[in-house]
Amino acid sequence: MTDPLFDVSGRVVLITGGSRGLGAAMSVGLAERGAKVVIASRKLASCEALADHITSHGGEAFPLQCHVGDWEDLGAVVDAATERWGRLDGLVNNAGMSPLAPSLLETSETLFDKVIGVNLKGPTHLTALAANAMANTGGGSIVNISSLASVKPTPVAPVYGAAKAGLNALTKATALEFASDGVRVNCIICGTFDTDAAAGFVRNPDTLPDVVKPIALGRVGRPEEVVGAVVYLLSDASSYTTGSLMTIDGGVTG
Repeated sequence: MTDPLFDVSGRVVLITGGSRGLGAAMSVGLAERGAKVVIASRKLASCEALADHITSHGGEAFPLQCHVGDWEDLGAVVDAATERWGRLDGLVNNAGMSPLAPSLLETSETLFDKVIGVNLKGPTHLTALAANAMANTGGGSIVNISSLASVKPTPVAPVYGAAKAGLNALTKATALEFASDGVRVNCIICGTFDTDAAAGFVRNPDTLPDVVKPIALGRVGRPEEVVGAVVYLLSDASSYTTGSLMTIDGGVTG
Protein backbone atom coordinates (compact mmCIF):
# COMPACT_ATOMS: atom_id res chain seq x y z
CA MET A 1 0.00 0.00 0.00
CA THR A 2 1.42 3.37 -1.02
CA ASP A 3 2.25 5.81 1.77
CA PRO A 4 -0.29 8.64 1.36
CA LEU A 5 2.56 11.14 1.50
CA PHE A 6 3.93 9.79 -1.76
CA ASP A 7 0.55 9.31 -3.45
CA VAL A 8 0.40 10.73 -7.00
CA SER A 9 -2.76 8.90 -8.05
CA GLY A 10 -5.13 11.06 -10.05
CA ARG A 11 -2.58 13.81 -10.57
CA VAL A 12 -2.18 15.09 -14.10
CA VAL A 13 1.48 15.36 -15.07
CA LEU A 14 2.93 16.70 -18.33
CA ILE A 15 6.33 15.19 -19.16
CA THR A 16 8.36 16.66 -22.02
CA GLY A 17 10.70 14.27 -23.77
CA GLY A 18 8.42 11.71 -22.18
CA SER A 19 8.60 8.94 -24.76
CA ARG A 20 12.19 7.72 -24.34
CA GLY A 21 15.05 7.47 -21.88
CA LEU A 22 14.49 9.06 -18.49
CA GLY A 23 11.22 10.55 -19.73
CA ALA A 24 9.79 7.14 -20.63
CA ALA A 25 10.81 5.74 -17.24
CA MET A 26 9.04 8.66 -15.55
CA SER A 27 5.93 8.28 -17.71
CA VAL A 28 5.63 4.58 -16.95
CA GLY A 29 6.61 4.91 -13.29
CA LEU A 30 4.10 7.68 -12.60
CA ALA A 31 1.32 5.92 -14.51
CA GLU A 32 1.95 2.73 -12.53
CA ARG A 33 1.33 4.79 -9.41
CA GLY A 34 -1.96 6.14 -10.68
CA ALA A 35 -0.94 9.45 -12.21
CA LYS A 36 -2.51 10.60 -15.46
CA VAL A 37 0.48 11.27 -17.69
CA VAL A 38 0.67 13.51 -20.73
CA ILE A 39 3.55 12.19 -22.82
CA ALA A 40 4.98 14.96 -24.99
CA SER A 41 7.80 14.87 -27.51
CA ARG A 42 8.61 15.82 -31.09
CA LYS A 43 7.73 12.37 -32.45
CA LEU A 44 4.04 11.77 -31.94
CA ALA A 45 4.29 8.13 -32.99
CA SER A 46 6.69 7.41 -30.12
CA CYS A 47 4.34 9.13 -27.67
CA GLU A 48 1.39 7.13 -29.00
CA ALA A 49 3.28 3.84 -28.71
CA LEU A 50 4.20 4.46 -25.08
CA ALA A 51 0.71 5.74 -24.26
CA ASP A 52 -0.75 2.55 -25.76
CA HIS A 53 1.64 0.47 -23.65
CA ILE A 54 0.60 2.30 -20.50
CA THR A 55 -3.14 2.11 -21.17
CA SER A 56 -2.89 -1.59 -22.08
CA HIS A 57 -1.52 -2.13 -18.57
CA GLY A 58 -4.32 -0.25 -16.88
CA GLY A 59 -2.78 3.22 -16.70
CA GLU A 60 -3.92 6.53 -18.10
CA ALA A 61 -1.81 8.33 -20.69
CA PHE A 62 -2.30 10.92 -23.41
CA PRO A 63 0.19 11.39 -26.28
CA LEU A 64 0.96 14.93 -27.38
CA GLN A 65 3.31 16.27 -30.05
CA CYS A 66 5.56 19.02 -28.74
CA HIS A 67 8.79 20.67 -29.80
CA VAL A 68 9.95 22.42 -26.66
CA GLY A 69 12.06 24.85 -28.67
CA ASP A 70 8.97 26.28 -30.44
CA TRP A 71 7.99 29.10 -28.07
CA GLU A 72 4.77 30.04 -29.86
CA ASP A 73 3.40 26.48 -29.78
CA LEU A 74 3.86 25.87 -26.05
CA GLY A 75 0.66 27.61 -25.03
CA ALA A 76 -1.32 25.12 -27.08
CA VAL A 77 0.63 22.26 -25.47
CA VAL A 78 -0.28 23.34 -21.94
CA ASP A 79 -3.86 24.00 -22.99
CA ALA A 80 -4.17 20.51 -24.50
CA ALA A 81 -2.63 18.90 -21.43
CA THR A 82 -4.94 20.82 -19.11
CA GLU A 83 -8.09 20.23 -21.13
CA ARG A 84 -7.53 16.46 -21.34
CA TRP A 85 -8.39 15.87 -17.66
CA GLY A 86 -9.53 19.34 -16.62
CA ARG A 87 -6.42 20.37 -14.71
CA LEU A 88 -2.63 20.25 -14.57
CA ASP A 89 -0.91 19.23 -11.35
CA GLY A 90 2.64 18.61 -12.47
CA LEU A 91 5.17 19.45 -15.15
CA VAL A 92 8.46 17.66 -15.72
CA ASN A 93 10.77 19.70 -17.95
CA ASN A 94 12.75 16.70 -19.15
CA ALA A 95 13.31 17.28 -22.88
CA GLY A 96 16.93 18.02 -23.68
CA MET A 97 19.56 17.84 -26.38
CA SER A 98 23.35 18.11 -26.43
CA PRO A 99 24.75 18.08 -29.98
CA LEU A 100 28.51 18.56 -30.06
CA ALA A 101 30.75 20.87 -32.04
CA PRO A 102 34.49 20.38 -32.71
CA SER A 103 35.32 23.47 -30.64
CA LEU A 104 33.71 26.59 -29.19
CA LEU A 105 35.00 28.59 -32.16
CA GLU A 106 33.32 26.13 -34.53
CA THR A 107 30.02 26.22 -32.62
CA SER A 108 27.45 27.64 -35.01
CA GLU A 109 24.68 30.05 -34.12
CA THR A 110 22.20 27.39 -35.26
CA LEU A 111 23.60 24.80 -32.84
CA PHE A 112 23.71 27.35 -30.02
CA ASP A 113 20.09 28.36 -30.59
CA LYS A 114 18.91 24.73 -30.70
CA VAL A 115 20.65 23.80 -27.46
CA ILE A 116 19.48 26.89 -25.59
CA GLY A 117 16.00 26.59 -27.11
CA VAL A 118 15.30 23.06 -25.90
CA ASN A 119 17.25 23.10 -22.63
CA LEU A 120 16.44 26.59 -21.33
CA LYS A 121 14.16 28.77 -23.46
CA GLY A 122 11.39 26.19 -23.76
CA PRO A 123 11.42 25.20 -20.07
CA THR A 124 11.29 28.90 -19.16
CA HIS A 125 8.09 29.47 -21.11
CA LEU A 126 6.55 26.12 -20.17
CA THR A 127 7.19 26.83 -16.50
CA ALA A 128 5.36 30.16 -16.72
CA LEU A 129 2.42 28.67 -18.63
CA ALA A 130 2.13 25.58 -16.44
CA ALA A 131 2.44 27.57 -13.20
CA ASN A 132 -0.39 29.80 -14.34
CA ALA A 133 -2.58 26.78 -15.14
CA MET A 134 -1.74 25.14 -11.81
CA ALA A 135 -2.48 28.29 -9.85
CA ASN A 136 -6.00 28.26 -11.28
CA THR A 137 -6.70 24.83 -9.77
CA GLY A 138 -4.99 25.07 -6.40
CA GLY A 139 -1.29 24.73 -7.17
CA GLY A 140 1.10 22.05 -8.29
CA SER A 141 4.71 21.00 -8.73
CA ILE A 142 7.28 21.59 -11.47
CA VAL A 143 10.38 19.41 -11.78
CA ASN A 144 13.29 20.46 -13.98
CA ILE A 145 15.70 17.78 -15.18
CA SER A 146 19.20 19.20 -15.26
CA SER A 147 22.60 17.64 -15.79
CA LEU A 148 25.87 17.19 -13.95
CA ALA A 149 27.29 19.32 -16.77
CA SER A 150 25.59 22.30 -15.11
CA VAL A 151 27.87 22.10 -12.06
CA LYS A 152 30.82 20.21 -13.56
CA PRO A 153 31.08 21.77 -17.03
CA THR A 154 33.52 20.40 -19.58
CA PRO A 155 34.82 21.78 -22.89
CA VAL A 156 33.12 18.88 -24.68
CA ALA A 157 29.66 20.47 -24.44
CA PRO A 158 30.01 24.03 -23.10
CA VAL A 159 26.72 25.36 -24.46
CA TYR A 160 24.79 22.42 -23.01
CA GLY A 161 26.43 22.95 -19.63
CA ALA A 162 25.63 26.66 -19.76
CA ALA A 163 21.99 25.96 -20.67
CA LYS A 164 21.57 23.49 -17.82
CA ALA A 165 23.25 25.90 -15.40
CA GLY A 166 20.64 28.41 -16.51
CA LEU A 167 17.94 25.82 -15.77
CA ASN A 168 19.29 25.49 -12.23
CA ALA A 169 19.05 29.26 -11.79
CA LEU A 170 15.58 29.28 -13.33
CA THR A 171 14.51 26.70 -10.75
CA LYS A 172 15.46 28.91 -7.83
CA ALA A 173 14.05 32.11 -9.35
CA THR A 174 10.69 30.61 -10.30
CA ALA A 175 10.37 28.82 -6.95
CA LEU A 176 10.36 32.29 -5.39
CA GLU A 177 8.00 33.79 -7.95
CA PHE A 178 5.32 31.10 -7.85
CA ALA A 179 5.40 30.10 -4.17
CA SER A 180 2.47 32.36 -3.36
CA ASP A 181 0.45 30.58 -6.08
CA GLY A 182 0.95 27.21 -4.42
CA VAL A 183 3.37 26.07 -7.12
CA ARG A 184 6.64 24.45 -6.10
CA VAL A 185 9.64 24.29 -8.47
CA ASN A 186 12.54 21.92 -7.95
CA CYS A 187 15.36 20.42 -9.99
CA ILE A 188 17.07 17.06 -10.35
CA ILE A 189 20.69 17.21 -11.48
CA CYS A 190 21.27 13.89 -13.23
CA GLY A 191 24.56 12.13 -13.72
CA THR A 192 25.16 9.47 -16.36
CA PHE A 193 22.28 7.11 -17.09
CA ASP A 194 22.03 4.20 -19.49
CA THR A 195 19.79 5.70 -22.16
CA ASP A 196 19.81 5.61 -25.94
CA ALA A 197 21.15 9.17 -25.97
CA ALA A 198 24.20 8.07 -23.97
CA ALA A 199 24.58 4.68 -25.66
CA GLY A 200 27.68 5.76 -27.59
CA PHE A 201 29.81 5.80 -24.46
CA VAL A 202 27.89 3.93 -21.72
CA ARG A 203 27.36 0.81 -23.83
CA ASN A 204 30.83 0.84 -25.35
CA PRO A 205 33.23 -1.47 -23.45
CA ASP A 206 36.17 0.70 -24.51
CA THR A 207 34.79 3.92 -23.01
CA LEU A 208 32.68 2.60 -20.11
CA PRO A 209 35.62 2.20 -17.65
CA ASP A 210 36.47 5.89 -17.96
CA VAL A 211 32.80 6.83 -17.59
CA VAL A 212 32.32 4.94 -14.32
CA LYS A 213 35.74 5.74 -12.83
CA PRO A 214 34.59 8.90 -10.97
CA ILE A 215 31.28 7.33 -9.87
CA ALA A 216 31.34 6.05 -6.28
CA LEU A 217 28.82 3.27 -7.00
CA GLY A 218 30.96 2.10 -9.89
CA ARG A 219 28.23 2.03 -12.52
CA VAL A 220 25.92 4.27 -14.55
CA GLY A 221 22.32 4.76 -13.51
CA ARG A 222 19.27 2.91 -14.77
CA PRO A 223 16.46 5.17 -16.03
CA GLU A 224 13.99 3.84 -13.48
CA GLU A 225 16.30 5.02 -10.69
CA VAL A 226 15.15 8.61 -11.23
CA VAL A 227 11.48 7.76 -10.70
CA GLY A 228 11.57 7.80 -6.90
CA ALA A 229 12.85 11.36 -6.80
CA VAL A 230 10.23 12.51 -9.30
CA VAL A 231 7.44 10.86 -7.29
CA TYR A 232 8.74 12.59 -4.16
CA LEU A 233 8.85 16.02 -5.80
CA LEU A 234 5.39 15.67 -7.38
CA SER A 235 3.75 14.36 -4.21
CA ASP A 236 2.79 15.85 -0.86
CA ALA A 237 5.91 14.27 0.63
CA SER A 238 7.80 17.31 -0.68
CA SER A 239 5.21 19.91 0.37
CA TYR A 240 7.92 22.00 2.11
CA THR A 241 10.49 21.57 -0.66
CA THR A 242 10.92 24.24 -3.32
CA GLY A 243 13.90 25.84 -5.04
CA SER A 244 15.88 22.66 -4.32
CA LEU A 245 18.59 21.16 -6.53
CA MET A 246 18.75 17.41 -5.95
CA THR A 247 21.69 15.44 -7.37
CA ILE A 248 21.33 11.85 -8.57
CA ASP A 249 24.68 10.77 -9.99
CA GLY A 250 25.83 7.64 -8.15
CA GLY A 251 28.24 9.69 -6.05
CA VAL A 252 30.47 11.43 -8.57
CA THR A 253 33.79 12.53 -7.08
CA GLY A 254 36.42 14.96 -8.27
